[in-house]
Amino acid sequence: MTDPSMVRVDVNAALAAIRSHSGLFIAEGILLIILGLLAILLPAVATLAVAIVLGWLFLISGIMGLITSFWVREAPGFWWAIASAVLAVLAGGILLISPVQGAISLTYVLIAFFLLQGIATVMYAIEHRREYSDRWAWMLVSGTITILLAVIIILGLPGSAAWTLGLLAGIDMVFGGTALLGIALAARKQA
Repeated sequence: MTDPSMVRVDVNAALAAIRSHSGLFIAEGILLIILGLLAILLPAVATLAVAIVLGWLFLISGIMGLITSFWVREAPGFWWAIASAVLAVLAGGILLISPVQGAISLTYVLIAFFLLQGIATVMYAIEHRREYSDRWAWMLVSGTITILLAVIIILGLPGSAAWTLGLLAGIDMVFGGTALLGIALAARKQA
């Protein structure tokens, strides 16, 4: 077994690989930025797209889970694997049959995540204010903003369910695309 702390990364090889494929990274970055901006401009459409894509992912993974579980039914945990696969098929089917209701459900899950994550971050900041006296405020601000996002979404319900997932997916794509673009351009610059 390899100890993760012992793994060494050849930085020059990694930079060379990025540099040699920088055109692909640039193209992907630009595509992600364009798709992200479209999702931000049309958040309701993007929200439905997210729900439908998740529906297909759950459905396909559930079907594959059922198939593989029956192939290796002698393996421990067979019934748990079947239950998990059936749940995935049901969740996928529900999202595909009623993507609007699925988007609303996913929005509630997101609200719960934001609330719990925000509270945990605030508590973490308060707990560590002595050790990180100069940085704990940033954690406190981050947690507070996360809680405020949840409150904004809650106050906007049910209408906010139409745009929340699409807007957040769009923002994520813009930042991800920008990061890819930056990495590729930096690698080209070092050539």
